[in-house]
Amino acid sequence: MRKDKEIAIKLRKEGKSYREIKKELSVPLSTLSEWLAPHDWSKNIAVTLAKNSADRGSIHLRKLNDIRGKHLIKVYEDAESEAVEEFEKLKYHPLFIAGIMLYWGEGDKKTKNFVRITNTDPAIIKIFANFLFDICQFDKSRIAVSLLLYPDLVDETCKKYWIENSGLSELHFHKSQVIQGKHKTNRLRYGVCTITISSTYFKRKINIWTQMFTQQLLSPEYYKFRL
Repeated sequence: MRKDKEIAIKLRKEGKSYREIKKELSVPLSTLSEWLAPHDWSKNIAVTLAKNSADRGSIHLRKLNDIRGKHLIKVYEDAESEAVEEFEKLKYHPLFIAGIMLYWGEGDKKTKNFVRITNTDPAIIKIFANFLFDICQFDKSRIAVSLLLYPDLVDETCKKYWIENSGLSELHFHKSQVIQGKHKTNRLRYGVCTITISSTYFKRKINIWTQMFTQQLLSPEYYKFRL
């Protein structure tokens, strides 16, 4: 066993949080979760730590407009630490799993502050919107939605379709973009929809959640009890 893993286990048994262990060993939070999360004693410690938190069970989100320099680095570290703790609480929640899987498969991985997915299926957009509202507790005013349309499509008709089938309101929709290409028509009858949240803090969290799901699903331990 790796020496740092032995130390991490020892510190966890002493009641240390993932963040405290990371600070002492400089081990990524996702690695600590892989080492420690499967153990029942570690889960019990996580419950105890959560009970000591006044706002346990919620997704923590912060605005970064007025935070700079070293304070910003500290906030990002907090985001990663919180993401690990929240993952352990929510990893069996169907909507949490669905939201992370949708972002993993369809999400924007290039930008630093936009969490968004694009799809032609309004059910996909609705599920991700519910993930943002119900699990991540974003105010509905933070959601931005836009359509990508071909020239033969009517903007008003397409918006009406997406509003009726996605559970979003007209207030969420920004100006649609029309594709000006060689082909003036397309079989996509109602265009392509993109739903977006702008938050660097949340982007850090959802990236950690995605990494943790990846490690969990690819771990041999995960499939040990397969039928």
